Amino acid sequence: MKVSIILPTYNEKNNILNLIESIFSNLAQINVEKEIIIVDDNSPDQTGKTVQKNYQDNKNVMLLIRLNERGLASAIRFGIEKSSGDVIIVMDTDFNHNPAMIPQMIDFLKYYDCIIGSRFSRDGGMKDLSRYLGSYIFNLFVRIVLRTQIQDNTSGFFSIRREKLYEVNFDNIFYGYGDYYFRFLFFARKQRLTLLEVPVFYELRKFGESKSNLFKLLFKYSYEILKLKVCCQHV
Repeated sequence: MKVSIILPTYNEKNNILNLIESIFSNLAQINVEKEIIIVDDNSPDQTGKTVQKNYQDNKNVMLLIRLNERGLASAIRFGIEKSSGDVIIVMDTDFNHNPAMIPQMIDFLKYYDCIIGSRFSRDGGMKDLSRYLGSYIFNLFVRIVLRTQIQDNTSGFFSIRREKLYEVNFDNIFYGYGDYYFRFLFFARKQRLTLLEVPVFYELRKFGESKSNLFKLLFKYSYEILKLKVCCQHV
């Protein structure tokens, strides 16, 4: 089995090398082929060049620098389409998503189609209380509007078998920012994929600053949720 880890980056120079090494360390616990795909949107802090300098001779690391396109969702799609793994894992590059979870998220694919990292499952959470409460309230809104039992529709941390991922229409999902993720879960449920939430805990960011304004995003995401509800009632 081959595992592809998709890492979208923008100004993550201080995190990316430690993250890659941590991913390699955790993947070494299981017997799989691996590739780490970094999709960098031409970061001004030279994230891409930092990866290139340190991993240019490593066949397990693929660096893709996009010069004419920007955006989290499209970067993830680009990385997925360039990947070759039987299992695909998507995660953030700021250590919100703990690489120690990777072996478990691969192993559980024996029983489910997709494994979802969840801050709102038992033993999950965040150190940043204000962001935790904002995210919790928004996810409660999502659950009510979309009538879903998924606790965390915005974590962006998941693993899935390649053939199952390609059962959903990428054009309906991979645009915008983090809103791609609740669209992905929505259409995955429509395709009757089996989903399992596993607890994840977000530590505070060690380096750099968050590139998202929580309350601005929640407003935009709320609009996207309502649009999804109206447009896809009969999907």
